Amino acid sequence: MRTRDDSDEEDDDAPRGGTRERERALKEVRAIYRQADAAYAPYSCPASGECCQLAVTRRQPWLWQPEWELLARKRPLPPPRADGGCPYLDATGLRCSVYADRPFGCRTFFCERIRGPARQPAETVAALLERLERVSQRMAPSLKAPRPLLDWHAEAWDAAANA
Repeated sequence: MRTRDDSDEEDDDAPRGGTRERERALKEVRAIYRQADAAYAPYSCPASGECCQLAVTRRQPWLWQPEWELLARKRPLPPPRADGGCPYLDATGLRCSVYADRPFGCRTFFCERIRGPARQPAETVAALLERLERVSQRMAPSLKAPRPLLDWHAEAWDAAANA
């Protein structure tokens, strides 16, 4: 059930892709994140940071543009990690430094060490992913698919280095 806080209220005065539209989209992404967190509340993670070792696992979250904007805004862009881990890991390589804004893919467990009910909330996750795609398409219609986290990061890092 969507609540007023979870919705992206229409505002005919806001230009498509404008600041107000962008802020509404980011607000809706945060609502999607809260719903994903609620769906996974019965589960636990060993919090080893193992899944964040992207070069080792050869897996990384794929982000839509509004997810990247939430992740990259209001904080300095961390340098790439020499160990191939997520650049948002803390210095120990065990904790997420952007936990509150971590992407959808980091909120949904794919680790075989997950603990909780036998069946994960696949239907809920699928519906939230569809909603995330719709939000992204409204915000950035030219971006037809999500991109890997490290691609977003490398592009931003290169842009900052060339600025």
